[in-house]
Amino acid sequence: MRTAIILLILFTFWSSPVLADHKRPEKEYQRDWCAEARGHAEIRLPDGTRADCITRTHAIEFDFGQKWAESIGQALYYSMQTGKRAGIVLILERIEDRKFWIRLNSIVEFQKLPIDTWKIENFQAP
Repeated sequence: MRTAIILLILFTFWSSPVLADHKRPEKEYQRDWCAEARGHAEIRLPDGTRADCITRTHAIEFDFGQKWAESIGQALYYSMQTGKRAGIVLILERIEDRKFWIRLNSIVEFQKLPIDTWKIENFQAP
C-alpha cells in the first residue's frame, strides 16, 4: 500500500511544469552543501546512475521546491543502491516555495518514510 501511494505521488507530479528560471543552478547548491557536509557529489552507483551527494551516513537527492515529490523516489532509490539512509535537500528560492517544504515533510511524516530532509533557503527579491 505504501509503495502504491508513493508511486501515485510520483506519477501525479512527474509531469508538472518546473520553472527553469533559478537564481543558481542545482549543481552549485549541491556542490556547496555536499562539501560543507564532507560528502562527495555526483557519485556513480553500481547500476551506473549518479547520486547527487553521498555522505558517511546518507545518500542525498537535491531538487528545487517544485520537484519535491520526485525527490522522494530519487532519494529512496539512492538509499537502496548504497545501503545508506535516504536524504533530500530541497532548494527554496522564493518564499512561496515553503509550501513544497511542508508537502515534502508532511508525506515523509505521514507515511513514516526513512528519509531525512534539509532545506536551502535562498529567496529572490520579487
